[in-house]
Amino acid sequence: MVYIDSWDEFVERSVQLFRADPQSSRYVMKYRHCDGKLVLKVTDNHQCLKFKTDQAQDAKKMEKLNNIFFTLMARGPDVDTTEVSGKEQAETQTSKKGRGRRQ
Repeated sequence: MVYIDSWDEFVERSVQLFRADPQSSRYVMKYRHCDGKLVLKVTDNHQCLKFKTDQAQDAKKMEKLNNIFFTLMARGPDVDTTEVSGKEQAETQTSKKGRGRRQ
């Protein structure tokens, strides 16, 4: 098991690992409340990549990584992930003005 210190390197290597063999790849998140640590793990039974953090600001990064993996799993491993964004862009696209009661 390899703990990767850099977030960008972890994302890049985990996406490469998933694209190499999407059928046997797994993505696991583990949060230990008593320690306040979040561990992300991507494995394909031959290689295991891990990232550990205790920073609350990394939750947004984790959300973006989730969206990347959801996109890869739903659309296939050959899709372009540069256009995948976080929750805030999806919310701005779906919000409509003029709904609800006037005040």
